[in-house]
Amino acid sequence: MALVPLNLLVTHNGKSKRQHVTCVHKCADACSKPVPNKTDNEYFGDIAKAVSRRSLLHAGGVAVLAVGAGSALAACSNTTEPAPTSSSPTAAATEPPAGMNFASVAPNSEDAVVVADGYQQAVVISWGDPVLPDAPKFDVNNQTGAAQRGQFGFNNDFAGLLPIDGQPGRFLLVTNFEYATPQFMFPGYDAEAPTRDQFDVEIASMGMGVVEVERTPDGGLRPVMGRYNRRITADSPFAITGPAAGTDFVKTQADPEGRTVLGTIANCAGGVTPWGTVLSGEENFHGYFGAPEGSPAPNPVDADRHDRYGVSLEPSELRWETFDPRFDLAKTPNEVNRFGYIVELNPWDPTSTPVKHSALGRFKHEGANIHVTDDGTVVAYTGDDERFDYMYKFVSSRKVQPGKDPAAMANNMAILDEGTLYVAKLSSDIPANEIDGSGKLPTAGAFRGTGTWLPLLRSGPNGRAESLVDGITAQEVAVFTRMAADKVGATKMDRPEDFEANPATGKVYVALTNNSKRGAEGEAAADASNPRNDNKSGQILEITDNHAGTDFTWDLLLVCGDPQAADTYYGGFDKTKVSPISCPDNLAFDSHGNLWISTDGNALDSNDGLFAVALDGPNRGETKQFLTVPLGAETCGPVVTDDLVTVCVQHPGENDENSIDSPQSRWPEGGNGTARPSVVAVWKNGGQIGV
Repeated sequence: MALVPLNLLVTHNGKSKRQHVTCVHKCADACSKPVPNKTDNEYFGDIAKAVSRRSLLHAGGVAVLAVGAGSALAACSNTTEPAPTSSSPTAAATEPPAGMNFASVAPNSEDAVVVADGYQQAVVISWGDPVLPDAPKFDVNNQTGAAQRGQFGFNNDFAGLLPIDGQPGRFLLVTNFEYATPQFMFPGYDAEAPTRDQFDVEIASMGMGVVEVERTPDGGLRPVMGRYNRRITADSPFAITGPAAGTDFVKTQADPEGRTVLGTIANCAGGVTPWGTVLSGEENFHGYFGAPEGSPAPNPVDADRHDRYGVSLEPSELRWETFDPRFDLAKTPNEVNRFGYIVELNPWDPTSTPVKHSALGRFKHEGANIHVTDDGTVVAYTGDDERFDYMYKFVSSRKVQPGKDPAAMANNMAILDEGTLYVAKLSSDIPANEIDGSGKLPTAGAFRGTGTWLPLLRSGPNGRAESLVDGITAQEVAVFTRMAADKVGATKMDRPEDFEANPATGKVYVALTNNSKRGAEGEAAADASNPRNDNKSGQILEITDNHAGTDFTWDLLLVCGDPQAADTYYGGFDKTKVSPISCPDNLAFDSHGNLWISTDGNALDSNDGLFAVALDGPNRGETKQFLTVPLGAETCGPVVTDDLVTVCVQHPGENDENSIDSPQSRWPEGGNGTARPSVVAVWKNGGQIGV
C-alpha cells in the first residue's frame, strides 16, 4: 500500500458508503428516522465535570468515579498496560507480528474480492445454491418459495465453521441470512405491488443455514450434501424460553400458550459456543411489521414501547403484513414482541428445535459471544446495534458440561436461561474540557476509563425471574429491555455491534460502527468512549472485565478513519504505516492473538474489507488490510484459522441507482451473471495465514 505523509490538519468530511436501498431493507431506514432512545441519561460530559469537581477535594490524588456504585472502583487484576501516548510509537516497531506478515491490500473500488499477494481465493457457496437433496439449481428467473427452502439463503452475514469430529478437513458451515432486498432478487420487481410468490421466496431466503463443507485439494472449501445440512427460515418453529415465555406479552391467537414462535428474522452476527451450538442475533426485526394506513393507534403504553423499538403502525417496505396477518400490528400486536432475541441452534441435531433466550433481553442484538472464566462461569456479551443504545452482558448461574451426549447438551442448552443480565455504564476521569467532540487525544495520551455493569434481571429455572429494576416487572425487563436499561442510566454508545473476548487474554473488544447523530442538537454529546461528534467511522473499545463481577476498565484501541486526520488514533502506532479502516462491524481472533475486523459502510471512498490489528507491544494498533470485497458489498462473519480465512460477502452491487435489471455488480459470476451474496475462502498455498 502506498504510504501518504501524515497531515494533522485533515478532517473527516466523508460519510458511510452504505446505500439508501441497503438502509431501507437492512434496518428499516433507521438513520433517516428519529433516534429511538429519548432518555436524558448522563453522558461523559456530565460525569467528567463531576470528577473534576471531586478532584478539587482530593489533593494529592485522583478520584475515579464508580458510576452507579457510589464508590471508587478497584481495577481488575489484569488491568491493561497503558497504551502509547502519541501517534508515533514509543518504541521502535518490530516486524509485523505472527499472523500479520502479509502485504496490505490497497484501498480500491474493484468489483472483485481482492486478497493479499500470495493468497488464493474461491467462492464456497452462493445465494440459491442447493443445500438440501431435492433443491433445484439456482435460476433467478424461476425462484419459488419451495426452491428457496432448500437453497442457500440471501444476504449471508455471520458464519461459524465447526470441525466435524473424526473427519479432518470437514466442517459445518453455519450462516445467518439477514435480510431480503427484492429489487436485487426479482427481475421486474414492483415495490408498490409485491406478489405472494415473492413474499414466499423472501420468507424462505432469510433465517439460518447449516451446510457441510470440506477442504479441497488446492486448499479451499466446497459444500457437501451432508446429513447435517439444514435450512431455518422466517417461519420455522422456535421455542421461546426464559422470563418472557408464556407471558401475555408474547401470546397470540395462533400461539395462546406463548411458547412457540414461527421463524427468525433480521439475523445479523452471532457466535459459536464452547458446547458446540451457534448463537444468532435478531437485529432489525422491527422493519418487517406494519399496518394498513389509518389503523387505530395503540394505547399510550404500547405506543411508547413501539417507539422505543422503532416499530411503526404504517405499511412496511416489504408489505409482509398483506400476506400474513402475524406481521400486521393491528391484527396481531404481540407478534413483534416475539422477535429481537438471541437465538441458539444445535447444528449437530437436524431435528432439534432452535431456542430464543429471553433471559438475555430483547433488543436489536448484533450477536452474542461467550467467554468462560477459569472457574467455568459462562459470560455472554451482546450489543444493541442502534445509535445511542447499550452494551450488555449475561452471567450464567450454570456451568458448562463437556461432551455432546444428551444430558450434557440438555444442561448446556439451558445455560443462557439462568443467570443475571447487566447493562454497561462507563466513566472516565479525563477532564470535560478535553472531550470537545473533535476526537483530539486528551493530555493522558489515550481515551480510557472505568465502568460498572448495572443489574437488570435475574433468571432462574423454568422461567422464574426477579426484576432488579424498581417499578418494572421481570417479564417487562425481558421483553422491553431497552426501557429497563434506560431507567438505570446506561451509557449511550455509537452503535455497539460485535463483541469478542480474546481467548488468550480475556480482554473484550467491541466494534462501535458509527453514529452521525453524536453531538447533534438534542442528542448526547461526545464522551471519552465516543469522542467524536458526527462520528462517521466508528471505534474499537477494549474492555478489561471482571467477567463474573460488575467492574471493568476500558481503553479505545482504535478511533477509526483517515490516518491523516487529527481525529483518528491507531493504538499509538505510527499512523503513516497503517491501512485506513472505517466502520468496524464484526470481530474475530487468530491463534496468534491478533484482532481481525470486518467493515460495513466504509466512509473513506473505498470498498469494505477485512483487517488485522496487533494488540500488544510496540506494534499495538498496527492495522493491515487483508482483503476487500466487491462494489456495494459489506464484509461479514470473518473466520480466521491458521491456514484458512472465510468471509461472507453481503449485498454485492446494492446501489441506489441499480437493480437486478440494471446491475452495478456481476460478482461472483461475471459476464451476464447475477450478483449473489456468497461465502469466500482465502488460503495460502503451502503456508499459514500471515506467517
